[in-house]
Amino acid sequence: MRPNSLAEAVESVRIGVSQDVVLAEFIETFDLAPTNDARYETIADEPVLTKDKRLDAVAGAIAEYLAKQYRLARVPSWASGKARYLDRPWHTSSLFIDWTREFLSDGMREYLTFASPAEFASRNIFTEERPLRRARGPQPVKT
Repeated sequence: MRPNSLAEAVESVRIGVSQDVVLAEFIETFDLAPTNDARYETIADEPVLTKDKRLDAVAGAIAEYLAKQYRLARVPSWASGKARYLDRPWHTSSLFIDWTREFLSDGMREYLTFASPAEFASRNIFTEERPLRRARGPQPVKT
């Protein structure tokens, strides 16, 4: 079942549901919301802190990024909490991967450092220029 909020998505990841699937489904929920007020409601509630520092930081980055991309009236205040920032840089070429691994060349790390949106880079997350774009594409049909 598609999560109705970012908080629900993070909880699903915390209990073991595939992060790439759940976060992509959340982005779909956000995109399909009929108004900006309804979109804001999907990010308004603070996700629980998971003890996975990367997931906690990504949740803050996603909330801030979506609020700014859609020009919502505000960014949820929880997104700027101290636990939503990483202490050291994390370079990833896709947000929706097993983030316990990093197999990037020096050139790719440099590219990500400069391409990463501010909402991610400020949290020490260095990713693609449009980090949520893969979540919006067509999903493969299972036969």
